[in-house]
Amino acid sequence: MPSVKLTSLSEAAGLVRDNDEVTISGMTFFRNPMALISAIIRAGVRGLSFVDREPGLGLDIMVASGAVNRVRAAMATFEHYGLAPTVRRKAEEGAISYLEDTCGAVIAGLRAGAQGVPFMPTRGVVGSDLLKIHEAAGTWKVIEDPFTGEKLVAVRSIEPDVALIHVHVSDEYGNAMIMGPRFEDELKIRAAKRVILSAEKVVGSEELRKLTRDLGLTLSATSLYVSAVVRAPEGAWPTGVYGLYEPDYGAIEAYYKAAKQGLAANWIRDNLLRRWQ
Repeated sequence: MPSVKLTSLSEAAGLVRDNDEVTISGMTFFRNPMALISAIIRAGVRGLSFVDREPGLGLDIMVASGAVNRVRAAMATFEHYGLAPTVRRKAEEGAISYLEDTCGAVIAGLRAGAQGVPFMPTRGVVGSDLLKIHEAAGTWKVIEDPFTGEKLVAVRSIEPDVALIHVHVSDEYGNAMIMGPRFEDELKIRAAKRVILSAEKVVGSEELRKLTRDLGLTLSATSLYVSAVVRAPEGAWPTGVYGLYEPDYGAIEAYYKAAKQGLAANWIRDNLLRRWQ
């Protein structure tokens, strides 16, 4: 039998260590693990590296709180508001390092990590100035297809220390289901060394099996990969969760305006950290 993984937010945050590389679920304003992020901020974790394809609010808050100082992403965006405000400002000031990537390359790296291979080839970036940057960083390398001789880019495996993933339903062992878009979350779960789930709802294993059967879905996570499960209703707020609640654009806009004025820490203190204790 798998072991019970159900724990508290503060205990789950203790699994994230200074200088870890982390990734999070969802994208921009959808299914960000905000309850887990708030717990990590309260725990005072520092020096984190962050890797993702298209992060938004969750990343900006982690940077604004001082938890993250190295970012690798294809784009850090607030959708129609523009670029993630704190990430942009701190990158321009040199307060954080920012390694620009491409969507395809990040996905390739996560796929390599999930499959347990050292790299994954990809097309479409030979000739880009990003190639020189990533070769210097040790994350990409030009290789030759042994069958055709075509020049490809090998993307080094991405294997984050921790994946913070918000799901719709989990059991106490870490078997979990995501409804709607899953983005790269299933790759992140298999690629990461430690996986912390927050769940809108925690149910018994039999109920979870029935639910997946009735909906015609497969599990996104199994107990084999998961280190901890936290019960966190509305744990993605103010980002949205498919089928349950929409992004709270009023709160997101208030954060965006505060961040543009350099007051992101105030918004985080007054709205996020007080929401989950």
